[in-house]
Amino acid sequence: MKRIFVLLCISGVALGAAAGRKAAPIPLPAAAVDQAAVRAAIEDLIATFGKAYPDGRKYLALLERADDAQLAQIQREALTANPLVAGQPILFVVRKQYKADHHNTATLFQKGEINEKKYDPPGVLKMLDIAGGWKVSTILDPGPTAIVRDPELDFDGQKIIFSMRKSADDDYHIYEIGIDGSGLRQLTSAAGVSDIDPFYLPDGSIGFSATREPKFCMCNRHIMANLFRMDADGANIVQIGKSTLFEGHGSLMPDGRILYDRWEYVDRNFGDAQGLWTVNPDGSNHAIFWGNNTASPGGVIDARIIPGTQLSLCIFGSCHDRPWGALAIIDRSKGVDGREPVVRTWPASAIDLVDVGNYDTFKRVRPCYEDPYPLGEKHFLVSRMVGEGEQMGLYLVDLFGNEVLLHTEGPGCFDPMPIAPRPRPSMKPSLLDFAKDTGVFYVQNVYIGTHMQGVEPGSVKYLRIVESPEKRNWSQGRWGGQGTQAPGMNWTNFENKRILGTVPVEADGSAYFEVPSDRFVFFQALDENGMMVQSMRSGTILMPGEVQGCVGCHENRVEDTPLVSARNVMALQRPPSKLNGWFGEPRLFSYMKEIQPIFDKHCLKCHDFGKKGAKELVLAGDRAVSFNASYIDLWRTGAITCVGAGPADIKPAYSWGSHPSKLVEVLREGHHKVKLSQEEMTRIITWLDINAPYYPVYECAYPDNPCGRSPITTEQLKMIEQLTGVTVPVSHRTAVGAQISFDRPEMSPCLALLEKGSAEYHEVLAIIQAGQAQLQKVPRADMEEFVPNPVDRGRNEKYGQRRHVELKSRAAIRDGEKVYD
Repeated sequence: MKRIFVLLCISGVALGAAAGRKAAPIPLPAAAVDQAAVRAAIEDLIATFGKAYPDGRKYLALLERADDAQLAQIQREALTANPLVAGQPILFVVRKQYKADHHNTATLFQKGEINEKKYDPPGVLKMLDIAGGWKVSTILDPGPTAIVRDPELDFDGQKIIFSMRKSADDDYHIYEIGIDGSGLRQLTSAAGVSDIDPFYLPDGSIGFSATREPKFCMCNRHIMANLFRMDADGANIVQIGKSTLFEGHGSLMPDGRILYDRWEYVDRNFGDAQGLWTVNPDGSNHAIFWGNNTASPGGVIDARIIPGTQLSLCIFGSCHDRPWGALAIIDRSKGVDGREPVVRTWPASAIDLVDVGNYDTFKRVRPCYEDPYPLGEKHFLVSRMVGEGEQMGLYLVDLFGNEVLLHTEGPGCFDPMPIAPRPRPSMKPSLLDFAKDTGVFYVQNVYIGTHMQGVEPGSVKYLRIVESPEKRNWSQGRWGGQGTQAPGMNWTNFENKRILGTVPVEADGSAYFEVPSDRFVFFQALDENGMMVQSMRSGTILMPGEVQGCVGCHENRVEDTPLVSARNVMALQRPPSKLNGWFGEPRLFSYMKEIQPIFDKHCLKCHDFGKKGAKELVLAGDRAVSFNASYIDLWRTGAITCVGAGPADIKPAYSWGSHPSKLVEVLREGHHKVKLSQEEMTRIITWLDINAPYYPVYECAYPDNPCGRSPITTEQLKMIEQLTGVTVPVSHRTAVGAQISFDRPEMSPCLALLEKGSAEYHEVLAIIQAGQAQLQKVPRADMEEFVPNPVDRGRNEKYGQRRHVELKSRAAIRDGEKVYD
């Protein structure tokens, strides 16, 4: 960047000398400076700081006589004389912008993972001392192969905690160092995991995010992270977040809770499911803060509470982008979603993109902002584009409309924050009990909620408790759902499901029940027939021994008050209900095991290949490239009304699942005298209510083949399409049903397009028969004899090892001992 060195003298007062500081080089401004905005800021600084801002009147006088060429220098000198800016040094990191990848969480580039080659050092920890003549000094330079990231100051302003990776062969670990560069010590050292985003908790312990429970984003193949905490010396690391994708950028709130951004989804689209959440430092009471059901921005990240307010400063970004975007202020008292709680954005035009478009709408925003830090109610530090490609600089932004570049150097500057003491919140006491493996939920009244209109009091009889497990494995082959399913799992939604049981809802709408801890679960309200009235499309977690409650279904968490007394809540007058499983012990839901046998018994005389009913709907269980024939046709023809990977907004009661599905209507009417038993009908109803899943596991037998599920290769599949002229479905966007039967190759519908006995016919049949033989040799995940591929088995083994480490740490806490990495 070209720079000019200017020392203005107006009316005998030298800028820089006025504040007793050396004048800093001023970059050419990217845009015209608003004189009114500068005046308003100076006047406010005079009113706010008085004698601590001694040259305010002189700056106003200079401002009155300044021409356009002088205005930027006056703005810079006057606004950086703010005691909140010049009163202490500013910590920052010099590094490159993270390389573009799949999602704003994809910055780890962990060794052994899909994007490991994008690790791009170096990264250095530095300090800018404005009062000391704009001096830049290095606190830690770990060398050309290392990256320092995610620094945070302790409450006394004397120590820095940060994440560092020494080379491409290393992992990110947590370190601590003094502000003078002394006392470097390593706190975590586990191999094969990434520890990032550390922050101090009020009692001196440390929160951070980590890949210590290995899991992957359901809509692609990238490693994810959860919240953890550890003692000040690195001992007793325990997981405090269990959501199924990503929990990051934690910061401490004035009341001692953790504010963090969370990406997870259940029965909804991947891209608009990242919002702000809160949690106690022990992992209890995860709760929505803002944005979980707002379609745009697709990422709400890096949030901090503005001191002295209830407002939060954060970044509005996109799903498929770097962790940058618009700078925004949220007033959560105005709501937990949508446009109204957003009170300010930078650039100003970005506010018009809130809840408009889709999860990548904020990719339009320029300039991009990153790593905001509120100095006070009106002044903020932030990393921002300087106008030269992706290079970022350190900026001072205020509520008056000023944006002042404080410092930039190649390749970019990030993570600005003042090196100064700050208030220490009180530590919330923990009520957890690591001797237990369960917790307890209560619901005060299921009829209270923002989307329970039309639900008559007394109509909800049960709650179904469903687990959405994490994704532990991935494949190269993929199914084209509403996002990349690798491997294919369902028609459009990404999750497998495990039904833990149902519990009663009392006449007053209350429920009280026990749930296994450390499970990502969601609830469904059921009527007297066990049919879904309403469903969560997010999840929650219980820590061991935790008691957690809510007011109602999809409550308004801003306005509704929590439960005050148990005396008027019927469910709390008795012990918590135990979960009773679902036709046996809880298990991962398999369409082929739970649903297909019903169609085999009752429907194939009409709805098999070649039969009359097949013209409308095929209900045969023959395995095709991805799923089976009946599953494809039920979704493709609209015989079922499920939300799939549905939109961000909360759906109305009765709007999807068993109630509006034509399949249930036809079966209940006794279609062609077909009479299902109560259990059979319940199985179909339940399958629809949990969004009609197919595969029970993410593990697969054919990771490199189409959908990760097919016993024939991509080349063989293309040959079938070339010879028959039909497109074989590998995406939900299909107008045709299953074209291949690996169970009965000669019944494959695609063969009907060829002359029987022709060379083409025999070639296609031979390919399908080869697939049949391969399935018999290596069964896939919708078959009884399935065994995961070796890579998946290795990932499962790592998951088990990490779980063992977690349980060891919990036992140490329970027994008053210490364990370390």
